[in-house]
Amino acid sequence: MIKEITSFNFNSTPRIIYGPNVAKDAGSYAKLMGNRILLVTDKGLSDLGLYEDLLRNLEKHGAKVNIFDDVEADPSLKTLEKAIKFGKEIACTGVLGFGGGSSMDVAKLSALVLGSGEDLESAWGVANAIGPRLPLCLIPTTAGTGSEVTPVSIITVDGDEKRGVSSPIILPDFAVLDPVLTLGLPPATTAATGIDAMVHAIEAYASKNQNNNPMSRILAKEALVLLGSSIKLSVSEPKNLNARGKMLLGSMLAGMAFANSPVAAVHALAYPLGGSFHITHGLSNALVLPGVLRFNAVDAWASKKYAELFPFLFPNEEIGNNNQTNASLFIENLSTLSKDLGLPQKLRDVSIPENACTSMAKDAMKQTRLLVNNPREVTEKDAYDIYHSIW
Repeated sequence: MIKEITSFNFNSTPRIIYGPNVAKDAGSYAKLMGNRILLVTDKGLSDLGLYEDLLRNLEKHGAKVNIFDDVEADPSLKTLEKAIKFGKEIACTGVLGFGGGSSMDVAKLSALVLGSGEDLESAWGVANAIGPRLPLCLIPTTAGTGSEVTPVSIITVDGDEKRGVSSPIILPDFAVLDPVLTLGLPPATTAATGIDAMVHAIEAYASKNQNNNPMSRILAKEALVLLGSSIKLSVSEPKNLNARGKMLLGSMLAGMAFANSPVAAVHALAYPLGGSFHITHGLSNALVLPGVLRFNAVDAWASKKYAELFPFLFPNEEIGNNNQTNASLFIENLSTLSKDLGLPQKLRDVSIPENACTSMAKDAMKQTRLLVNNPREVTEKDAYDIYHSIW
């Protein structure tokens, strides 16, 4: 029973379209975004021709689509500036992000700067963006980031530092979730992005942020039900549309949850892996997850929250008789799941040297906007110890 509900804000994408092949029906997109659309994606998706049907449909409705497909994993500020420059050259009237979290992050900030001329330096951080932005539509092709429903965009600056813009202004006008677009995801990518979505739900549920709210907690639980019941099947049967659909919806719900009850130390410690060693975001989160959760579980709040999530993600496991036991079971079952999915388990498995634990701990401390949400305070020594425990 909820005894007390404190004040909170809840923001999300105002319109969500879900279903197999819905991405092909582009009439409403063209109407919203005008006749000069900037499509932000990556070269891998261009090579696959994954957006060709969408492209033809948009052009049928009178839109001229210009492709920017230079987005890389963990996109750099240089890439973002290049996309913005291209958008200015074509005088685009709307932005369509198509791909994983990286493409959607670049699309969000491109729409912001192209719509307002805003200085990015003043937009970094929480609630600093002013806007307005151009019309924006996001179409995910992975089930992990939930970026299509989050007010966050992460860009790599100065070589390896991650900076974020967090503002409801960069939420898209609508998101299109088409599970057919995820059928070609390789097993390793499916596994890593799926664990990433689980991290979003777990951290949102246990966040110490003052905006941790009942809606986010409900969404986090349902996200874990969907993800937990479909991730193994999605990896073993890549063409299973029902499983892929559950993964996509679970990722979106987890995105809604952490968009309003922000993530914490798992993400803070994952960022240096991507920035310094170019480990994908999903895999970075999967690697540091057990170490951070074990560190947090000493805290009574965290152990209670992890214990509450245990039966939602692992409904077939026997439940213990206290929070600490169930929190431990939750963490160990997560570790086993990651291993069963074939993901690397240690930092050494992805060629990160042991002596990097020192520099990564220092870099993790820069993520103050995330660390403040963690159930337990994390010092630089704590970060080092966590990294070393998973090395």
